Amino acid sequence: MEFKAEQIKEHIRNAKEGDQKSFSFLLNTFWNNVYSFQLLRTKDENEAEDITIRTFTKAFDKIESYNESYEFKTWLITISKNIHIDLLRKQKSRALHKARKEEENEIYELADDSPTAEDKLIKEQNLASLLADIKKLKPHYQKVINLRYFHELSYEEISKELNEPLNSIKVKLLRARKLLAEVISQKK
Repeated sequence: MEFKAEQIKEHIRNAKEGDQKSFSFLLNTFWNNVYSFQLLRTKDENEAEDITIRTFTKAFDKIESYNESYEFKTWLITISKNIHIDLLRKQKSRALHKARKEEENEIYELADDSPTAEDKLIKEQNLASLLADIKKLKPHYQKVINLRYFHELSYEEISKELNEPLNSIKVKLLRARKLLAEVISQKK
């Protein structure tokens, strides 16, 4: 769906004033552009999605610095490219660090794959159906939905719980709600 440049500029101005609907509009309008760009670079859906989330988080944190004489999409792609470059540098650094530790015969902890809170929830039929739909989402989306709607935590509390920036939580929740709505509407 194409949007007029003036409509996009209006949403950018509103987002600069903290309007959540405008953030959501910008996220939904430009998500595929940034995600597709990263998918071509990374060739990995999960990594592309993670970088896209980080891109929107950083963009919304720094929206005040956006100069409207440039295309918003170009600004987002630039942020995305820089985040990817930073991640590659960190991965290279981690690989060197890990190699050194292996040489020192250090023991590494394994990731905890114990059941999620969703696995333990009530058996009620409507809830069970909703939980089945939520489980179709990626784990990081499941987690934010669980904390927001089942544990009724605020954005700030979720941010502290997951040790992630507030805008990152907002982006993940916006995206998770959209994806969950698509899953539910596909069943009908």
